[in-house]
Amino acid sequence: MNDLIIRQATPSDKPTLLHFEQGVIEAERPCDPTLKLDETLYYDLDEMIRAPHIELLVAEMNGKLAACGYARIESSKHYLQHRQHAYLGFMYVTPEHRGKGINQKIMEALKDWAVGQGVHELRLEVYVQNESAIRAYEKIGFVRHMYEMRKSAL
Repeated sequence: MNDLIIRQATPSDKPTLLHFEQGVIEAERPCDPTLKLDETLYYDLDEMIRAPHIELLVAEMNGKLAACGYARIESSKHYLQHRQHAYLGFMYVTPEHRGKGINQKIMEALKDWAVGQGVHELRLEVYVQNESAIRAYEKIGFVRHMYEMRKSAL
């Protein structure tokens, strides 16, 4: 993995990031029956690339994008000890590069960025069905904290 470069995303990365975004959505579709069936978008990539409170990183392997992820500084609930936290999302690794520790390197870089912003808590969301992601996040220190529950009102 000597040819791995973690860097900030640029506007020229947008076509590949749009492809990665569809990969995330397709992976999550079986976990969430409320997702629209047609092609949809989760992210405003232009905003994520330029916003000062968001760090969108890509992993480049041998000159090609292999992964991405972002951290976004958010306000915490007023009753918590900390004023802000960093929310991590858009964690995607291309199938041919999975299992190589690339996501872990992106998350470490995002953690370093968040700490540099004065933030000391990281948060993320993961579907309960995504056991491999849960194990990977727990391996690097994340703990299960709260469950979101849903019920159809119909």
